[in-house]
Amino acid sequence: MKIISKSLLAITLIIGLSSCKENTNSETVEEVTTETHSDEGHSHDSDGNHTNDMDGKNLSVAMESKSGSDVSGTIMLKQVKDQVIMEANLTGLTPGEHAIHIHANGDCSSDDGKSAGGHWNPTTDDHGKWGHDDHHMGDIGNLVAKDDGVATLEFSTDKWCIGCDDETKNVIGKAFIVHASADDFESQPSGAAGARVACGVIE
Repeated sequence: MKIISKSLLAITLIIGLSSCKENTNSETVEEVTTETHSDEGHSHDSDGNHTNDMDGKNLSVAMESKSGSDVSGTIMLKQVKDQVIMEANLTGLTPGEHAIHIHANGDCSSDDGKSAGGHWNPTTDDHGKWGHDDHHMGDIGNLVAKDDGVATLEFSTDKWCIGCDDETKNVIGKAFIVHASADDFESQPSGAAGARVACGVIE
């Protein structure tokens, strides 16, 4: 009887130890699996859908006068899911059409605005009209100033982002430029838009 009792006790201990090892291994695998499937740059809503971490970002860009102009104003940028919405409000312009572009350098230090460099063109395309064949990523187009010199423009695109890792889309570190004349959408490389009358760094 003693021999049988000892044998049963030994078997019970062996089974107990095996169960502990299986539980430990299961927990380790579960942790590794969780880490392996983490999503960088995204979060999830209450339904488990992917959401853009940039959603809701807002920027206000102050436009300062250049080339002896009286132009000033503000350009607002807002990230809404995969879209960036731009709202420009400017004063001091001469009546008529004026080109507005994003330029490559976030630098408005020079009096003529040329420190902002050329058009933002990360895909090395020809200058053109947005949505028509080739165009620069910064080729926004023209805005129209009324007789009182006030101009507004709303623009939205999924080709821009505010602070993402894709440098062909990220507008941070660039500059808005407003020109004295209209963009003809043909002349290379800048649309023959004339002097730079306002500049604002996107930061």
